[in-house]
Amino acid sequence: MNVSRRWLEDFLRRPVPLDELVERLALLGAPVDAVEPLHAGLAELRVAVVEEVRAHPNADRLSICRVDDGSGTPRHVVCGAPNVAAGGKYPFAPVGATLPGGLVLEKRKIRGEVSEGMLCSARELGLGEDHEGILALATEAPAGTPLLEVLTIDDDRLEVDVSPNRPDLLGHKGLARELAAGYRVPFRLPVIPDVATSGSGVATPERLGESGSVGGVRVAIEDAWGCPRFLAAVIRGVTIGSSPTWLRRRLEAVGVRPINNVVDATNYVMLELNQPMHAYDIARLRGPAVVARAARLGETLTTLDGVERTLTGEMLAIADAEGVIGVAGVMGGETTEVGPETVDVFLECAFFDPPSIRRTRRTLGLVTEASYRFERGVDRWGGADALRRAVTIILATAGGRLEDGPIDLWPRPSSPPRIFLRPSRVAQVLGVDLDWRSLETYLVAIGATVVSKPEDGRIAVDVPGWRPDLVEEIDLVEEIARLHGYDAFPSELRPYRPGSLPDAPSEIAETHVRDGLSSQGLFEAQTLPMGPPSPGAVPLKNPLSAEEAHLRTALLPGLLRRVEANWAAGTRDVRLFEIGTVFLLAEAGAPPLEERRVAGVITGARDPAHWTASAKVQDVDRWDLRGLFDAAIALAIPGAAVQVEESGWVARAEEGSRTVGWARSLTADGPPWAAPLFGFELVIDPSARGVPAFQPLPATPAAERDLALVLPAEVTALAVAGAIREAGGETLEALEVVDEYRGLGGPDGRRSVAFRLRFRAEGRTLRDAEVEASVQRVLRSLQSRLGVERRSAEGAGT
Repeated sequence: MNVSRRWLEDFLRRPVPLDELVERLALLGAPVDAVEPLHAGLAELRVAVVEEVRAHPNADRLSICRVDDGSGTPRHVVCGAPNVAAGGKYPFAPVGATLPGGLVLEKRKIRGEVSEGMLCSARELGLGEDHEGILALATEAPAGTPLLEVLTIDDDRLEVDVSPNRPDLLGHKGLARELAAGYRVPFRLPVIPDVATSGSGVATPERLGESGSVGGVRVAIEDAWGCPRFLAAVIRGVTIGSSPTWLRRRLEAVGVRPINNVVDATNYVMLELNQPMHAYDIARLRGPAVVARAARLGETLTTLDGVERTLTGEMLAIADAEGVIGVAGVMGGETTEVGPETVDVFLECAFFDPPSIRRTRRTLGLVTEASYRFERGVDRWGGADALRRAVTIILATAGGRLEDGPIDLWPRPSSPPRIFLRPSRVAQVLGVDLDWRSLETYLVAIGATVVSKPEDGRIAVDVPGWRPDLVEEIDLVEEIARLHGYDAFPSELRPYRPGSLPDAPSEIAETHVRDGLSSQGLFEAQTLPMGPPSPGAVPLKNPLSAEEAHLRTALLPGLLRRVEANWAAGTRDVRLFEIGTVFLLAEAGAPPLEERRVAGVITGARDPAHWTASAKVQDVDRWDLRGLFDAAIALAIPGAAVQVEESGWVARAEEGSRTVGWARSLTADGPPWAAPLFGFELVIDPSARGVPAFQPLPATPAAERDLALVLPAEVTALAVAGAIREAGGETLEALEVVDEYRGLGGPDGRRSVAFRLRFRAEGRTLRDAEVEASVQRVLRSLQSRLGVERRSAEGAGT
C-alpha cells in the first residue's frame, strides 16, 4: 500500500522524521519496502520577490523582471507570463537548477536580453496543468526561503507491506492509530479546508431494515449474506469539476490520479479510512433504484475500464430497476458514472462478504483498490462515519445540498466481539508482570473498549470492528506484547514449565538424525522441494519456472546444485545434509505419496588443514562414504535388519526386499580442481526411538587376538565377519578389520585381511585356554564354510 508521510503527520499533529517513521512501522508489524521522495526536484527553488517589471525592448509579449532571490544580488529574468507584477512573490529557479522535467537552467540571451533564471508556473513545477501564468505565492516568507517550506509539498511516498490479517492498515487512519499507540500520543482526523468540523454537520444515518428510500431513490438489500449492510446518501445540485489543490495533492502523493471532485472525495475516504465507496449519477439510475442482489446468470456489464464482462449467479451485483449497474465491491458500471454533466449524486457505502468478493475478483480477473480492501474485510461497524466524512468533503468541494438524511440498511444488526482477557494469562505467556493500567492503556490505544473486573481477575474487551484478526484471548496478548515493545522484554532466561505434550516420534527421529550427522561434521541445508521433470515426478499446475515445474522425487539433486554453488564460490571442501520430503506419483485421483528422507554429500579434504599434517591433502574416498553411510543407517533406521550390498561404487541398503537407501559416487558440473563427489540418501524410520540403556564400564580385563586370514577372491570381509561372530561365542565382545594385504600372488586373486577379536567374560577373567579354544572354533568354521585359512608366516610370499 502507498502511504503519504505528510498525511500521517496530519493525523498525529506532529512531524515524524522519515528514518524514525520507517523504523517505527517495522516494529509495529508494517515494514516499509520502498521510499520514494516526492517533489525532490524542487529542492533548489526559492521564493523570489519581483522588484520591477518592464517591457522587453525587442519582444511585445515578453517582459524583463528584476528579481530578489535572497542572495543579495538582483537577478534579471526574461518572462512571458502576463500575471507577473512588481511586489509579487513567485517560485524562482536559479541558474544551474534542474526542473522536474529534467531541464537544467542556463544563463542565456532571449531576444538580446540576458535571463538569469526562471519564474515558474504550476505546470513547470509538476504541481498542475496551469501554464498560462506564473504561480503566485501568498506567503509572508522572505525572499530566498526554500519553496518546499512555503508550499509544504515536500513528502515521501512509502510502500508499506500490509499482511492479509491487518486490513485496517490499508487506510492512513489505521497506520496513524498504530503510530499514535507507539508514540503514546492522541491522533485525530485531518481537518478538511474550509470546513470547521469535518463530518459533524451530517446527521447520523437512519437505521432501517432490508429496504428504504433516500432522496427519491429506492434502496434495497436482496442478498443479505453477500451484503449485510448498505448505507446511502443523496446530494443534489453538485458542480462537477477539478478538485481543490489540497485534495489533488493528497491523492497524487499516494499515486492516485485525480478525476473530479466527487470521485476524488470517495477515493480520499477509501485511502484515509479504508472504506471503498461509489458515487452514481442519479439521472442515469433507472427507477431510480439501487439494489444489492445476486447477479443473474448471463447478465453483462461494461465496467468503468470499458470492458464488457459476463456475470455468474455466484456474484453479487448492484442493480437499478432494470438491470445490473456495477459489480459489488469490485468496479462500477460505465452507464452510471459521475461525469461533467452530473448534477445529483447517489453515494453508496457498504460492507460486502469478503469471500464473495474474492471469488468474484478471481473469476473476472479484475483487481481494483476496492476489491483489494473488501476481500480482506473493511470495518462493518464504521460505515456511518465514512459516509458522513465523504458527504462533508463533497459538499465542501462540489457544493450542493444533502437531501433528506443518510440511511443505513442493516437487516441483522450486530456488535463487535467481546473477549475476556486475564492479566495472569498475559504474565504467563509473556513472562513479565504488567500492571492492569498498562494493559488497559495498550488495549484502548488499538481502539478497544475495556471494562476491568478485578473481582473476576479479568478484563472485558470489546474488540474494535476494524480488527477482524482479534478473535481470541491470545490475540490480545500478542497485541500487548507488540505495543509494549519486543525489545523491552528481558533477555535473560526466566523459569518456565516445559510443555506436557511430547514431541511426535517422527520429530524425535529426525532430531536424532540431525544431531548425529551434525556431529559427523556435516552442515544442514534446506532446498526447494521443486525441480526438473524426472520419472514418477508430480507436475505442478502453477510452477515458478520450467526448471522447477515438478515436485522432487529425491533429495540428492538439490544438494548437488548446492555443491555446484559452493564450487562456483571457490569452496572446495563441502559437507552437507538435508532432511526433507520427497513426492511420488500415486494412483489416478489420489494425492502424491510422501516420504521423509535424509541425504548427504561430501567432497574435498578428509580432514581440516593443520600444520602437524603432511603437505599432501588426503581427499575423501569411497571408504569415507561407506563409513558415513553406515553411521546414517544407524541413525535413520536403528534396530532394523538392514543389509548393505556393494556393487562397484554403489552401495544399497536393503531391509528385506525393500531398498531403503543407497550411496554412490556422484557427477556434477565442477571445476578442474574439484575433488571426487560422493553422496547417500536414506528413508527415515518415523517410529519411536528407544531410550539408550546405561552400561557400566567393564570390570574384567579383555583378551585380544589378531587373525591374519587368507580370503579367496569371491569372499567378502563382511561375510567373514559374520561367520566370526557366529562361531566366536558369548565371550566375543568386538570385532574389527585392522589390515588388508593384496600382495600374496597366485592366479586366484587371494588377499590377506587381518581381524582383531576382543574377548571378555562378565564377572571373571578369561583364561588363555578358553580364548584359544574360541579362536580355533572360529578358524574351523571359516575353513568349512568359506574356505578361509589362517595366513602362516611361511606362506607370506606364496
